[in-house]
Amino acid sequence: MANAAQVQRMSRLMIKTLRDDPADAETASHKLLVRAGYVRRSSAGIWTWLPLGMKVLENVSRVVREEMDAIGGQEVLLPALLPKEPYEISGRWEEYGDLLFRLKDRKGADYLLGPTHEEIFTLTVKDQCTSYKDLPVILYQIQIKYRDEARPRSGVLRGREFHMKDSYSFDTTDEGLAQSYALHREAYQKIFARLGLDYRIVSAVSGAMGGSASEEFLAPAAAGEDTFVDCPSCDYAANTEAVTVKVEPADGSAHGPVEELDTPDTPTIETLAEHLGVPASATLKNLLVKVDGEIVAVGVPGDREVDLGKLGEHLAPATVELVTAEDFTDRPELVRGYVGPQGLAGKAFRYIADPRIAPGTAWITGANKEGKHARNVVVGRDFEVDDYLDVVVVEPGDPCPKCGAGLKIDRAIEIGHIFQLGRKYADAFELDVLGQNGKPVRVTMGSYGIGVSRAVAALAEQTHDDKGLCWPREIAPADVHVVAAGKATQTELALEFGERLGAAGLRVLVDDRAGVSPGVKFTDAELLGIPTIVVAGRRAGEGVVEVKDRRTGEREELTVEEAVARLGA
Repeated sequence: MANAAQVQRMSRLMIKTLRDDPADAETASHKLLVRAGYVRRSSAGIWTWLPLGMKVLENVSRVVREEMDAIGGQEVLLPALLPKEPYEISGRWEEYGDLLFRLKDRKGADYLLGPTHEEIFTLTVKDQCTSYKDLPVILYQIQIKYRDEARPRSGVLRGREFHMKDSYSFDTTDEGLAQSYALHREAYQKIFARLGLDYRIVSAVSGAMGGSASEEFLAPAAAGEDTFVDCPSCDYAANTEAVTVKVEPADGSAHGPVEELDTPDTPTIETLAEHLGVPASATLKNLLVKVDGEIVAVGVPGDREVDLGKLGEHLAPATVELVTAEDFTDRPELVRGYVGPQGLAGKAFRYIADPRIAPGTAWITGANKEGKHARNVVVGRDFEVDDYLDVVVVEPGDPCPKCGAGLKIDRAIEIGHIFQLGRKYADAFELDVLGQNGKPVRVTMGSYGIGVSRAVAALAEQTHDDKGLCWPREIAPADVHVVAAGKATQTELALEFGERLGAAGLRVLVDDRAGVSPGVKFTDAELLGIPTIVVAGRRAGEGVVEVKDRRTGEREELTVEEAVARLGA
């Protein structure tokens, strides 16, 4: 008799498949996970995981646990409901802004639903570890996280609550942190390989997480919200927000003096370039923004756009917003459409520039007068750059920072992210242990995340076909889907066959539903995406079944004994 947990009869399974896509679904994973009965929407960005969906989710979690345990990780479970105070100490109570779910208890005390747990892990280790002998340690949890997304979309890809594995390493030296980081990097490669995900490891920025070294694990997919660059000539890959550019200084002595030009009605780069008959790349675009209320100018070549997301990441935790018409009214030295970094106006604001605005290069830019521009404005001679930041929107063909070849741009889903946090949180919470010399040693940390529920959606995006889902065997809700074509003898054979497969150690789903046509059963089998489909059909009376590979579509007729031996091997 097979273990009851190994064989699931669809006649007893809570499942309702749909023929049509949900009206609000845009991505393949959203459509198919709902249609196949894996998830159902509870409210905007909040999802119920149904029995088959839970099996897939738990299989992903199992793989993650096994590989985390293999590198010495210790699993814990921290609360999701967290006090305000630790996040005030780290500064993230304010930094997270509207993304935080905030609430008060009956006594008026402030709490939040955890978006990530650096603060609480730090306090936990501060409480538990007092000596260098207690370290290094790697702690992890798999838990629901919460972020108040303004526009939750794409099903479980971007929800307001989501399942995530977050782990944290604690070391006494930077060398130890580098080793813990390397352990996680290798573990992530094993996890995503076992899950069957196609992925890229790319350089990234740390953002609100803080820290230094940072890499993302991205699953290429049309539904992805991340963009990354990939060099076809070398191994360079990076999130577009982390792409850097190298430009050598130019010889500015060859340029003549600044020349003021009469350029009426040319407040945009397009109108200016047309008026002067020059390419937009010869002009200097000066975008004015407010950084925590202070006006800052951002200079980029006229043919490029400022990536505000990239700028915000560089300047985090400061708030970045565009200036308004009122800001120009309050600052008469700033002439809208004709701003230049030279002269008195250039001293009125901090000036940030993309590296392409290199020392010695000459530009056509605003003359800080209505209807006037200036030619031969040279960087380092006529104005100074306060800070250089890579802030332009990356375009296909931009040079690879490593080898110079033209870059490609692709879309992807972020499935993992690893950070060398360093001592940001240890400093905030004074996390010290007693060192070998008897003196306090400040602990250094790493933070490592995997989107568990997001990995389910990423797999659906990467592996589906026009008939439905096609799960990799490691995370599928069953190994074999047995379909009884309809007649009583076929159903009996299907159930008997399922029991024998279960006894052989396989996870089996048997479609024994009465009153459901063979066509509907076959369609559901394709939709559910279990790796192997076995049909007890017209030759069931002879003890022969049809075995079909869900992904390739290859079919073969085998006797029950042959099928059990083949599938159970």
